Amino acid sequence: MGMEVGSFGDYFPELIKEPFEALTYNNPLEKVYKKLFFSADGKKLLGGILVGDTSDFVRLSLMCKQKDTKPLVDLPNEILLGKRGGGGGNSVLDLPDEAQVCSCNNVSKGDICKAIKEKKLTKLGDVKKICNVGTGCGGCIPMVKDILETELAAAGTAVDKSLCEHFAYSRQELYQIVQVEQYSTFAEVLAKHGRKQHDPRSYGCEICKPTVASIFASLQNGHILKGDRAPLQDSNDRFLANLQKSGQFSVVPRVAGGEITPDKLIVLGQVAKKFDLYTKITGGQRVDLFGAQKQDLPAIWRLLVDAGFESGHAYGKSLRTVKSCVGTTWCRYGQQDSVGFAIFLENRYRGIRSPHKLKGGVSGCTRECAEARSKDFGCIATDQGYNVYVGGNGGTTPRHATLLASDVPQDLAVQYLDRYIMYYILTADRLQRTSKWLDGLDGGIEQLRRVVMLDSLGICAMLEKQMSFLVGTYECEWKVVESPELMAQFAQFKNTAETQKEVQMHTVRDQRLPATFVARTKTGSSSPTGTKSSSPASSTSVLLDLDDSEWVSFGSKSLFDANGGGAVLYGESQLAVFNIVESCNGIEKVSWYATQNMCPFDHSFVLAQGIVGDLDGRPKVACPMHKRSYDLSDGCCLSGDDLRLQTFEAKEEEGVVYVLLPATDVVDARLATSKFVAKERDDAVHAEVVVTPATLDW
Repeated sequence: MGMEVGSFGDYFPELIKEPFEALTYNNPLEKVYKKLFFSADGKKLLGGILVGDTSDFVRLSLMCKQKDTKPLVDLPNEILLGKRGGGGGNSVLDLPDEAQVCSCNNVSKGDICKAIKEKKLTKLGDVKKICNVGTGCGGCIPMVKDILETELAAAGTAVDKSLCEHFAYSRQELYQIVQVEQYSTFAEVLAKHGRKQHDPRSYGCEICKPTVASIFASLQNGHILKGDRAPLQDSNDRFLANLQKSGQFSVVPRVAGGEITPDKLIVLGQVAKKFDLYTKITGGQRVDLFGAQKQDLPAIWRLLVDAGFESGHAYGKSLRTVKSCVGTTWCRYGQQDSVGFAIFLENRYRGIRSPHKLKGGVSGCTRECAEARSKDFGCIATDQGYNVYVGGNGGTTPRHATLLASDVPQDLAVQYLDRYIMYYILTADRLQRTSKWLDGLDGGIEQLRRVVMLDSLGICAMLEKQMSFLVGTYECEWKVVESPELMAQFAQFKNTAETQKEVQMHTVRDQRLPATFVARTKTGSSSPTGTKSSSPASSTSVLLDLDDSEWVSFGSKSLFDANGGGAVLYGESQLAVFNIVESCNGIEKVSWYATQNMCPFDHSFVLAQGIVGDLDGRPKVACPMHKRSYDLSDGCCLSGDDLRLQTFEAKEEEGVVYVLLPATDVVDARLATSKFVAKERDDAVHAEVVVTPATLDW
């Protein structure tokens, strides 16, 4: 049994040396106790004790540290309980200027606020570029967005809720548009409701394409790779697996509720041994298989599907797992069959696409071994049924879930969860976790209770109908193994069945791990991070002499997805070929582009897998690894880094794709894959590197 406990400042009354008042919150139902000590005038927080819920610890401890320099603005009761009408707590307003927002690039709240004010920034993209935030793991983006909106509101500037430069709508508004108009293609949505109405060079981007694709999936539930959907998907969804930093993938089969038979465990071991995969138990009670090559994914899935496994959707903004303890089956303290209920819920909600990932948990008693209160939804068994919790999460800003309903029978708990999940899908913003969504919901948990329990908006029948449709039309996405057409998308190269080794593996603790590329500075020493430089510009930034070139065929245009890309092999070098389809007044024009396939930022051979779009009319591709964008015409990095791609002319004639290239030996001298493969103890070629302050410490 575990219990969260935190204390700060002077938390014993006998230690406080000035007049004070204490405020106490005691909730035995949720096992939460908080006691805060304030100065007699209520202007200083002197200390406090938190038991059962420490999600406010950072905020409160910072207030305490600043007690002599920054008087409290909010009333003591609001600091303890949160302001009425909202989710309370953890607002960006509560953070001091020195609070770190982006840990990858060490950017504080004050840095961001200063840039917004001085440079009059109004768009998230501009804040990311100017402040160098969100270019690493991306985990800070929700907070950066909150800071931007707060600063704009304080300045009396209208907050732009536009999804991106291509749509003047929020995700919620786009969801309703697609639902009402019953659109089924991105081209329709962009042409009728996007910037393309006014600019034919508007193609979408890495923000709006996956968002609209997710909306299609939430409403229509077709396979995400069928038709024209594949080029819309983000890097993980595109290949139904998790892209890792080596350019390899990880595969996570579903293990509903964490229950697995010995025979299935044996199959996982056999598959891992056959494909030389690294294995690790995840926090979601399943097994992760790392190190898969893209071209091997279908063969891996075939073995897993034949053994009774299905996709675990670890790659998608969808349900991941419903964690369980053993419940009444084995535990002497168990109140309900938590394993059975967790399996039921996981199989019910599997594959459902949502604004962000969803995690669940079912605990068999109040000891909470399944950690249900740290999930987007959780059920904790009582002797009368289940207490249902919503809006929790782990991650960078952990938060306990909030009690929605107490002692409800299992069937009613399912009904409430159906409505809650669909209401979240209907109204949440892009990449907004349920916790932030609940915080921003007008009326907070009370409003959510009115909607999903009392049907105050009269939409519960609609929510239940949509959930029933999604549950009834589920199909395992790994069934691509039954479609030769979809299987072809996983070939390493479009023009040959040959394969190339892109990373060298070495053995650590009896398992195979990828060698890590370590960039070199001008002096030949390692970069300050000890792992990766922010800008391993390499010799690929020295452009080739293209004077002595000729057109080289790379096969039929049908090999390449419309508005997408594909990798091709030329000599020993990997190239990426892209196309963008432009329609104007009923006339369709296709533009072709070619670049190196290796991203110069970290030497990953992944650019062909990126999402194609535009920035202010400039055709671009977003690297799937770290989302840096490159101009397809001249190769310049559009994300502010001093990086550049080698580009080549490309065209299509009579259904065949051609690229204008020098001889293979000329290209290989600069771009041969073997020159950039990281080797054990970093024996790769170390070209001159410029280390910028935008260092990513992975």
